[in-house]
Amino acid sequence: MDPEYNTFVEEEGGFQTNTAYEFSEKEVRHAFIKKVYAILCSQLVVTIGIICIFLFADPVREYTFKNTWVWWVALAATFICLIAMACCEGVRRKFPTNFIFLGIFTVCEGVLLGCACSTFDTDVVLIAAGITAIVALALTIFAFQTKIDFTMCSGLLFVLLIVLLLFGIFAIIFRNRVLDMVYASLGALVFAGYLVVDTQLMMGGSHKYSISPEEYIFAALNLYLDIINLFLMILLLVGRGRG
Repeated sequence: MDPEYNTFVEEEGGFQTNTAYEFSEKEVRHAFIKKVYAILCSQLVVTIGIICIFLFADPVREYTFKNTWVWWVALAATFICLIAMACCEGVRRKFPTNFIFLGIFTVCEGVLLGCACSTFDTDVVLIAAGITAIVALALTIFAFQTKIDFTMCSGLLFVLLIVLLLFGIFAIIFRNRVLDMVYASLGALVFAGYLVVDTQLMMGGSHKYSISPEEYIFAALNLYLDIINLFLMILLLVGRGRG
């Protein structure tokens, strides 16, 4: 592989401008995209499997409700793995360390989602999952087909994410069904935008910003988090909408 494909711009947090570092071989980019989606699909399969255990195995659900340490351990491990992969280049690039951390993160995230989904009716979870799948597929196709460059909107989405976080704190303090639905709707829009941006960052090509093919773990992690957060927002919206 050409040495230029291993280039990673530290000062821009893993992103590189196409004007400075353009990938000349489409095969490299295509192989990178296939690898990312293979990892992403594996993560989603594991996550869905764990959620199903919580939904359909009453002993597991009851045990986690009675032993909250399981939830707290999963939450702590999730943050540790996420910070390690996001901040440490050696962790997310070195095999097999990167897959070990990603695997632990995925399992722990599945446990957290399983606990969250078990508080909703099964049909609500299935409806939210179906809507998420359709929306995620449609947004992915749109990101691949459109000529509009959304990679320049990363800064705007970050600002909207901060606003969403503050609004979420407000909604927790003043618990209200309508506030919850507004929060979930805004959150779904924000993470839908992130899914489009992260998809185009992976595509490279004519987009202003792209992510290095060496960062397949980082790219899969971004897409996974986008889909999971989109699912949670839709789940909350459907759940509150049905009372």
